[in-house]
Order: sequence, then structure tokens, then C-alpha cells
Amino acid sequence: MITQLTSRTLLKLSGNDVQTFLQGQFSNDINALEEGVVQINAYCQHQGKIIALLWVMRQNNDYYLSFPSDLKAIVTQKLNMFKMMSDVQITDLSDEIIQLGLIDDNVKGGLSNFKLNQQQSLALVKSADKFDLSDQSAWGKACIDNAIAEVVLKTSEVFVPQLLNLDIDELGVSFTKGCYPGQEVVARLHYLGKSKRRMRIFECDSAINVADKLLVLGSKSTKASGIVVRCVKLEAKFLCLATIEIEHEDKEITLNDAQGARLTKIA
Repeated sequence: MITQLTSRTLLKLSGNDVQTFLQGQFSNDINALEEGVVQINAYCQHQGKIIALLWVMRQNNDYYLSFPSDLKAIVTQKLNMFKMMSDVQITDLSDEIIQLGLIDDNVKGGLSNFKLNQQQSLALVKSADKFDLSDQSAWGKACIDNAIAEVVLKTSEVFVPQLLNLDIDELGVSFTKGCYPGQEVVARLHYLGKSKRRMRIFECDSAINVADKLLVLGSKSTKASGIVVRCVKLEAKFLCLATIEIEHEDKEITLNDAQGARLTKIA
């Protein structure tokens, strides 16, 4: 199954200093990135909040960054600001290269394929004309099934990596790689104990939107008990990834207010 990912920016970074530069910017271990795979990275601000969640790929000595297009200006500005005098060139390939999301599929013919997980991969192609494309909901469901979080403009600087489960098995955070923006905060949260909130999968009979709040009656939190991270409509139901207080994850959860639609945790 192949889906065209129409709302993602693609940046190419090259130059003699590019690996060292990215190693000092992102949460995962860029030095350990192999060709043919997607490495998930958090681009954090100094308080450890995620500005953008990036899919990083390497081909020869070049690196490719894929992320939601509504964050392009923010990410590009931040990269340019920190590269300073480094030998790093940043090229926007969004209008030249098409990104395809593959589910239990592959494409051939000299194309670039990068494995995201056991079920999903990303292909970078010049044209999608010869492919039989499926709709976006199939890809969205696969991302939710595989707990692939997304950060968009309205949720930028909302989550620390632990809220999106990026610390589990060091999926998106390396705790041995060294410094990057926000590293001290992220590491402190990791070594001080377990996160009180985690990302889970929910379903609902009513419409769900990214950044909607999850509320639990009886929670003492001064903020919402959780936040919707990504969602997809599947026939009559909506499926979503959302953060939730672990203490209350199996209680009655409603959307946005106490009289809101009820969410059911399924994983």
C-alpha cells in the first residue's frame, strides 16, 4: 500500500561538517544512523520541549530531514541560526522530491527507500505517476498502530520526548550521545524516575482534532489530563494517539470538557 505524503517538507543537508552539526542539534545518535533506515529525532528548545519531530535519513554523506510542512519556517530558521560558520548546506527539496509512505510494500527502480519500522517505510521519488496511491487514512492508521507520534505547529513546544514515548528503547532519544538543546532537562527527567504521562491509542465515535484535550474526572492536574497527538478518521470512528496521565489512563476520559465525547483506550 502506497500513500503520497503531501504535507511533509524534505530538506537535504550536506557539507564537511554536517554529521557533527546534526549530532549537536538532535536528540538521537546521528553517528549511529545507517543508510536505508529512518531515525526519529526530537528537535528541542532549551527547556526540553519538542519544536519538531524529524525523520532523519542518510545517503552517502548527505542527510535528509522529513517533517510536517507547517514547521518548515521554524526548523529552517533554527538550523541556519546554529550552523553559523560550519560547512553545512541546507537545500529544500520539497518541490523536487515526492515522499511516499509505504505499508508492507516497496518500490523499485533506483529509488531511495528508508525503513521506518517493521511495517512502514519512506520512499523518495521524482514522480508518483506510475504508482497506485491509497488515501491518507491508511498511512495515518499505520502510524497510530505503530505509535509514530507527530508534532505540528499547534503542538510545537508542548511535549517533552518522554510524553511521546521517545525514550522507550531509546526510539527517539539517546541518553549516551552527548549534548544537544534541551538535553539536560530530558536526561534529568529520565534519571529521576518514570514519566507520569505516556502516549496511548484511543478511539472515539465523535470527531477528534490534534491538540484537543483529554479530561479525567478526579484528576488533580491543573492542566488537561492529556493532549491529542495525531488522529485519523476510519469509517464511523476516529482513532488517535494522545498523552494521558498514567494514573488515570483506564478511567473515564472525555474530550475537551466533562460533557465531551468519551474516549476508549485500546492500547
